[in-house]
Amino acid sequence: MFEFVPLPLIDDFLIKYNVGHAVFVLFALSLLGAIPLKSRKVLSLNAIMFGVLFMLVVSMGAPPHYAYLGVALLVIAPLLYTTASR
Repeated sequence: MFEFVPLPLIDDFLIKYNVGHAVFVLFALSLLGAIPLKSRKVLSLNAIMFGVLFMLVVSMGAPPHYAYLGVALLVIAPLLYTTASR
């Protein structure tokens, strides 16, 4: 009669995390996916995109330290792009 519904278990697990955590995990996974390409331009474009995304995430209710990470990425990534040879 009682069916196992995992939604409350998943909800209890995810309630501790916010959008900033999810974007940070996506950023880490995308960096790991771009490393085998051995292209600093791809890594820097990825960092620029996530820098902008981290700046926007703060407006959606994430803690302000994600904005600091976004600013750091937006400063460092263009420098990495301009010095990349391939």
